[in-house]
Amino acid sequence: MSGLSKGIRKVEVALKWDPSPAGQPPTDLDIVAAPYGTDDLYGAPAYVVHFDSRSPDGTIYLNRDSRDGRGFGWDEVMTLELERLSERYARVVVGVVIQQRYGHRAFGNVLGPGLRIREGYTVLAEDDFAGVLGATAATVAEFARDEAGNWVFRPGVHGFEDDPATFTRTMGRARQS
Repeated sequence: MSGLSKGIRKVEVALKWDPSPAGQPPTDLDIVAAPYGTDDLYGAPAYVVHFDSRSPDGTIYLNRDSRDGRGFGWDEVMTLELERLSERYARVVVGVVIQQRYGHRAFGNVLGPGLRIREGYTVLAEDDFAGVLGATAATVAEFARDEAGNWVFRPGVHGFEDDPATFTRTMGRARQS
């Protein structure tokens, strides 16, 4: 039956967190996504989608953006229409970065963080960033094409201690075990 699988087609990545206490600077988390070409799977991303952008072909876009966690339910939501993504892309990495405008802030300083990745109503992954408390950014998902060209999901939250600009350049590099 596995030959009938169409793989992952359209995914929603949702992020939430509680606002900072009164009198404290706001906490701003951002979802970012980067596709990688078939010719450079672990090098530089073809482009990066974040709060101020969308993919050139409209297949990856931010539905909701929050700068302070004061939304109702999920504060940030990004959609990845993988089934529409050009065949020249074989890998997409999704990450979460904490803005550092108001001083150093790691996941351990974020109140009530939560992550949900789902396809339709099927939850593929959920996390609270407890495994990366000292990190300022984290990759949260990887989608890659299999031999048949179908998208598969590779879960896992991996922390980084980079500023947002460095993180978006390096988030897709191969991890050392």
